[in-house]
Amino acid sequence: MGAGAVTLFLCGDVMLGRGVDQILPHPGDPALREDYIRDARDYVGLVEAAGGPVPRPVPFSWPWGDALRVLDDAAPDVRIVNLETSVTRSDAFAPGKAVHYRMHPDNVPALAAARPDVCVLGNNHVLDFGRPGLGETLDVLDGAGLRSAGAGRDADAAHAPAVVPVAGGRVLVFALGMMSSGIPPSWAATPDRSGVAYLAEPSAGAAEAVVRRVRQVKGSSDVAVVSVHWGSNWGHRVPPEHVRFAHALVNGGVDVVHGHSSHHPRPVEVYRDRLILYGCGDFVDDYEGISGYEEFRDELRLAYLLTLDAGTGRAAGLRMVPLRARRMRLEPAAPDERDWLRETLGRISDVDFALDADGALTPAHAFR
Repeated sequence: MGAGAVTLFLCGDVMLGRGVDQILPHPGDPALREDYIRDARDYVGLVEAAGGPVPRPVPFSWPWGDALRVLDDAAPDVRIVNLETSVTRSDAFAPGKAVHYRMHPDNVPALAAARPDVCVLGNNHVLDFGRPGLGETLDVLDGAGLRSAGAGRDADAAHAPAVVPVAGGRVLVFALGMMSSGIPPSWAATPDRSGVAYLAEPSAGAAEAVVRRVRQVKGSSDVAVVSVHWGSNWGHRVPPEHVRFAHALVNGGVDVVHGHSSHHPRPVEVYRDRLILYGCGDFVDDYEGISGYEEFRDELRLAYLLTLDAGTGRAAGLRMVPLRARRMRLEPAAPDERDWLRETLGRISDVDFALDADGALTPAHAFR
């Protein structure tokens, strides 16, 4: 990259399966094998009970709602999402899992509506329908012209970065998933078996291995993003080993650590002028109407817009746009909801936040 800047859009879990799939133009088989809900359409019923009727079928753009306007206004150079669902017709439910997500392949335009440059697949739902389901997912994304990272047909493919050309250089997106997010060890990709780029734990050795892969590919004009699916679903506390792992990545040359798995945002850190997102929270899902953990306000979502200095990878600016899920569609957050997010993130992070004129959260002090 030459003079100037590059802007990334980052978000957490995009779960277009299950209930969301059922309201799209080509719903798949609604059968589930959960303890309490056996039909994905029942999740639509919970959403409607909480927020009002949902038309069916909805346009492919429906789940993104106002987020598409946010993206159009911001015009980021690279869009990165964690696609936490398989894209398959398979009914081969992975054994031993409590929850399975799948989106019908004919609904892939709902993903393409946001024009993602990279779909992160290193998570705990991409093999919900086995390795054949993963194979179909990879085929569908490839057929739609969508890059992916974090899962592949063998270990080399799973660990390889997605490469996005930008003016004067490239953005390299590496992705991996850890056991702590619920990924079974058997899902790990091997030299002769498909799967995810899997790490058992965020150890120093694991960080060194990731850094080696980054250094093998990263050039002087490249930005390196490592997208990590890790940790529990709830709670603001970040385990010390996650902090050490993220710091080791930055020390080794990674420019952005993009964490996800938690259902709500976790702390934001700027370390050595690099941004670390420990948990981006959910972005698109069918969770409205599910009770429990209300104190975390998981109906509130954030679109992260990070500007980096071109050629150095240093964080130059950050805007986090608050949104709210209602009727399985993202809409602008209300003023009191924006205030709650600002106060909460400021309390749990080492960064104080202000609200700009458009209602986005920004660091109260400029990055140095």
